[in-house]
Amino acid sequence: MKNIIRKNPKLMPNPVGDYSHITRVPQGAALIVTSGQIGTDMKGNVPESLNDQISNTFVNMKKALESEGLSQENVIKVNIWATEEIDWDYFDLKWNELFQNEYPSMTIAYISALGLPELKIEIELWCAEI
Repeated sequence: MKNIIRKNPKLMPNPVGDYSHITRVPQGAALIVTSGQIGTDMKGNVPESLNDQISNTFVNMKKALESEGLSQENVIKVNIWATEEIDWDYFDLKWNELFQNEYPSMTIAYISALGLPELKIEIELWCAEI
């Protein structure tokens, strides 16, 4: 069975964070993409603080993966959009709890607004199932 390969080529500078420059998915793998996960709780409430929204977002990401029988090992690409500066110490704590040492490729963008005015972060997952 072929595996997902994550690497940082020696020809490139090291990543500036915990992610992989390259994620290679073997031929024949199923592609699963989530909608952007946001910081709502199970009752639909959105906390005011960005860090609380980050916590809820990571809970929702784990639930989305579990609902499809997937784990963090299946995540190949993460797109992150935030409307205010991320507290990277806090974010990295949640990131490393989920991904440990198998980091997917990642893109982050700071934008002026998300789909609802109270949202401060949204995270989309691209996954492969072998």
